[in-house]
This record gives sequence, C-alpha cells and structure tokens, in this order.
Amino acid sequence: MVSIASGFLLLLAAIHRLFMPARGMQDVELAMATVTGESSTGAKRIAGIKPRPAGYRHDVTRGYQLEEVSRPRRNRRHPAIRSFMRETQMSPANFILPLFIHDEDYDTPIDAMPGCKRLCAASVLREIGEAVELGVNMFILFPKVSEELKTPDGRQCYDPTDIVMRTLKLIKGAYPDVIVCTDIALDPYNTDGHDGIVDENTGVIINDITVEQLCKQALAQARAGSDIVAPSDMQDGRIGAIRDALDGEGFTHVGIMSYCAKYASAFYGPFREALDSNPSFGDKATYQMDPANRREALREIELDEAEGADILMVKPAMPYLDIILTLKENSSLPIAAYQVSGEYSMIKAAAQRGFIDEQKVVLESLLSIRRAGADVILTYFAKDAAKWMSDPKGWWQQRMTGRL
Repeated sequence: MVSIASGFLLLLAAIHRLFMPARGMQDVELAMATVTGESSTGAKRIAGIKPRPAGYRHDVTRGYQLEEVSRPRRNRRHPAIRSFMRETQMSPANFILPLFIHDEDYDTPIDAMPGCKRLCAASVLREIGEAVELGVNMFILFPKVSEELKTPDGRQCYDPTDIVMRTLKLIKGAYPDVIVCTDIALDPYNTDGHDGIVDENTGVIINDITVEQLCKQALAQARAGSDIVAPSDMQDGRIGAIRDALDGEGFTHVGIMSYCAKYASAFYGPFREALDSNPSFGDKATYQMDPANRREALREIELDEAEGADILMVKPAMPYLDIILTLKENSSLPIAAYQVSGEYSMIKAAAQRGFIDEQKVVLESLLSIRRAGADVILTYFAKDAAKWMSDPKGWWQQRMTGRL
C-alpha cells in the first residue's frame, strides 16, 4: 500500500519533471531511492557494497511503504543512539581471574587451555600486577597438589604450610588491596579425585565428615588472609557449617561465595587436566546438579541464603544463562558465574583455526553472561578482555562510545 508520505514524494517528482531543471530532478530521484531502495547515479558509494549492473532496478513496487508507526530500527540506525540505548554495561571490575598455582620454581603450560599455565610464586605476583594495571582486582586460587600430599581425607587442604596458604600470604604482602578468593573442596587433595571423602566399600561420598574437613580448610585459608572462601564441593549444609566456623573464630569479615548451582557438566575437562584432579572412579552426579534441572536451583538458593552465603554462583556460565537469570530473579544476593575451562578452550580452539574472531567472541560471550544477570564473572579471559576493553582505538571502545 502506498502511504501518504510516499504519495507526496511521487507528487513532488511529477512537479519537478514539469517545472524544475535537470539538477533538481536528480535530487528528487535520490529522495525516491530512499523509499524504493533504488540507487542514484550521482550518489556516493559505500565501500564494500557491490556496484549494480547498468540499468538495474529492484523488482519492487515503486514508492511502496508500510503503514508502520512503531519502527524499532530507528533506535538502531546510528552508533550514538545505540550507545545510549545499551542496557548492559561491563568493565574489568566485573571479572575474577582464576590462577593455577603449583609448588615449582617454573611455569608449566596447560595443553588443554592454550595461554594458561600453572604458575610459580614469582609468576603469580607478576600476573596479579599486570591484571591490577588493567583494572582486574579480584582473583581465585586453584592448587595443583603433589601426589605424595594427597590422602583419602584430603587433610593437606588445611595444613598451614600448604601452597594455598603460602600463596595467600605472598599475594597479600605484595598487593594488600586486591581481593583473593580461595576454593573450598577436597578434590585437589583427595587420592580419589572427588570433592569429598569416599566410602571405600560403597563409593559413596560421605557428606557430613566431608563438611567437617571443609570447615577446617576454610579456617586455615581465613587465617592466611583469604577475603572470600568459595565452597565448590556441593555438599549439603556446608555453607552454614563454614559460616559458623568462620564466625566462631572471629572471621565475620570473610565472605562466602557459594557454588550454589554447580552442574555435573562435561565442560570441566580441561580444568581437571590443569589440576590433575580427575575422579579415579565414577562421576560427580551424586552431589553436583543434573544439567536437565532448573527448578532445583531454587532450592539451593533458599538453603544457601538461609545458611549465610554472601554471593551465589552458577557454573558453567554460557550453557546455563537461564540458571543465571533464575538466580538473579529469585535472590537479592550478588550473582557470580564461572566461564569454565571448556568454554575457554572451545573459543581458543576455534580462534586458532581462524573460524571466529577471538576478541569479539570473548567480549560478546562475557557480555551475554552479564546480560543474563551475573554481577561478577570468573573467566580465564579476564586479562585479555580488560586489555581489549581499555584500548581507546579498539573495537570495544569504539562500539561503547557510539563510534561503531
């Protein structure tokens, strides 16, 4: 249907044909091209648009225009408009950088996670210094523990001389203002590679005595300077027990970031290679959540909030954006999401093959996690993302400031 606006343009064209010189006629033809999609001979070409054959005309009705009042594309037509319309913001302050540590005086590359390494003490400090310069001020430690230190009850996890405790003191001595989080779980220290103590006859992970060990671990880490302990074990009742243990020794200021909705996911493979912590038998389905379940997360939210959690985490992130949203809509606590090793390695592998633009895919994936409701994101891309985001000539800054 020809609208009033396009009809007016047709009438104007007819008047120009009768009374105006040739140059005026060219102007009208250019105006008509904006309605019909036809090109004008004298119009300046946009680089990349293929030239049309001589005499080409779109096979469309001349002057056709919808009688459409609401057009969302009006708010997308210019970078400056898109910039002020942007609903989700992201900065390096939204990132936590995971650090793999080991008791060696050299770094070891992690084959399954290109760009990541198990770090020696000197490299930990260098990594943190570089991250702080880029605006990343939160970190979480994951230890690679020697086989000779592993036991069925994971008792090394609360040894005051353990690598985690020594690294905490080292970091806090050099960078007292950064926030250091520490993992609470037995799997790096357990001879069976599980997050809890295993019954040797039944293979069952024994919940309550595992929680007792986790409380000892949390206290040892708090004494060494941990700002936030992060129980990733998914044992029942551990948040309340850890909160009581911390408060009982005066660590009321130490926060708890609960792995509230941690799924029994296939995306953890590269991480387990990094720490050499694969289960020696079975899987973790009896304590981690079923990937098929969403409503079950509501029960975990209720329990962890009541037991004293300060932050609730979803792990993994990208495959579980709906769970991030569920937590955001059902809790007033801050929401964390872990962009796990499998997510990282898939992006890295595709980028190395030239299938994707690494920078754009990384930043889009992190932005989508933020959009779903995550206040903070644990990501191995934290340093790279912060660097890309701060580059004044880079794609991100141009996009955020309305230049793209």
